[in-house]
Amino acid sequence: MGAAHDLPAARCPSWAALNLVGARWVPTVLNALDAGPMRFTELKKAVEGVTAKALTETLRTLECDGIVDRAETPAATPPRVEYSLTPLGRSLFEVLTPVREWAEQHAGAIAAARRRYRPDAAAAR
Repeated sequence: MGAAHDLPAARCPSWAALNLVGARWVPTVLNALDAGPMRFTELKKAVEGVTAKALTETLRTLECDGIVDRAETPAATPPRVEYSLTPLGRSLFEVLTPVREWAEQHAGAIAAARRRYRPDAAAAR
């Protein structure tokens, strides 16, 4: 990203955080890792629909931001790599939990509002 993309984050830390958690696979990866450390293949199975490339990119971003830890055991054959939430990642997951609960509680109301707003879109689905 160029310098212009970095300006909103520098001016408003919440912009950077919302940009991170708004990424397609981040909430699902955090949810999966809440259960404890996972290897890549386990995580890929837990995050239904994610491609290996998208999961790799998501994990690298989360590792770079200090949200996920990547622990490699090179003595194992093949080398064993596990991903887990860092304390920072755990604190982020705890903040997102009420958002998930709100979304689950209000999913029906949101769907109904969308049908009222665009009744023709509901028929097309």
